[in-house]
Amino acid sequence: MEYRFATLDDVSVLARMNRQLVEDEQHRNRFKPAAWFEERMRGFLTGGYKAVLFELEGEVVAYALYTDHPDHSDTIYLRQIFVDRARRRQGIGREAMRLLKEEIWPEDKRVTVGVLVGNQIARAFYKAVGFQEYSLELELPASKRVD
Repeated sequence: MEYRFATLDDVSVLARMNRQLVEDEQHRNRFKPAAWFEERMRGFLTGGYKAVLFELEGEVVAYALYTDHPDHSDTIYLRQIFVDRARRRQGIGREAMRLLKEEIWPEDKRVTVGVLVGNQIARAFYKAVGFQEYSLELELPASKRVD
């Protein structure tokens, strides 16, 4: 598998894949229009995030989006890793994580990732590639703040 860093020319492919990601994880953003996803990915790329595209035979099959953690200089924050639906269960996610850990990210930095509580598939994947549970973030939705 080959990899390369994404540029603004890759926003449309990132947006298409990001839309699949939020649909698959049942995120609340899943009903947004296509233009919203393009603007979102453009904002990430111009706002300090790096995206790595993973390719097989010239086809983008996965991506990872990460940045240096804003509060911890010894930490990388992995915002997303995604494998195209048609390419899942082929070891692509594991290979992408191997490449990130061994060739892209500095060895002296820890990596954190946020996962939606209900996304059991992602939780199992991250554990399988070496992540350990560390914290749990809870939210109080605006709709629940009024009695």
